[in-house]
Amino acid sequence: MPRPRRRRRFSFTRLLLRLFFVLVALWGAGFAIFLGVVLTAAPPNPLPPADGIVALTGGDGRVGAGLALLAAHEAPLLLISGAGRGTYLGDFTADDAAAATRYASAITLGHMADTTHGNALEASDWANEHHMHSLIIVTADYHMPRAMLEMQAALPDVTLIPAPVRPPAMNNLFTLPTLRLLAAEYTKYLVVRSGMGRLAATLTTPDP
Repeated sequence: MPRPRRRRRFSFTRLLLRLFFVLVALWGAGFAIFLGVVLTAAPPNPLPPADGIVALTGGDGRVGAGLALLAAHEAPLLLISGAGRGTYLGDFTADDAAAATRYASAITLGHMADTTHGNALEASDWANEHHMHSLIIVTADYHMPRAMLEMQAALPDVTLIPAPVRPPAMNNLFTLPTLRLLAAEYTKYLVVRSGMGRLAATLTTPDP
């Protein structure tokens, strides 16, 4: 007489492991798509007319790119968001002193933001103050997807034009520091995409 089969016991640990591997696989697939978006990011050519430019501090080339757009008359006003308290225009524009001096009256330093969520709120206040309907957003290419999500949430009625900047770190993509930076940024993007951006902003350190 055949022995009855033993029913496999439900294993909560096995279920968690399977769920973990599924989530890792999904994260990896999404990360590959994210890399593709970042590596092919480019501003529209030509840029459409805009009422203002918002340059987010925190990385090489962002402020310089914002100043270059201002000097090229792509928009009449520039906000440098996330400048920090106690800082001055010259602290961010030492390499662009001529442009900064010439256009100083058109440049606003935002001193309150230290996260991307804060940048979005700062940009919203500035845009509303000047009755703006379109903005050029300047930040690093890897940071642009999350920045656009935050800006769209804070400025739902404003047309946003991304103008990504390629930082030096992106020239050496397959290095551990760069991959770690991109993985962290993609994870932050997912948090914001899930609707938990405001909570994350209160729990994380200032953005790079």
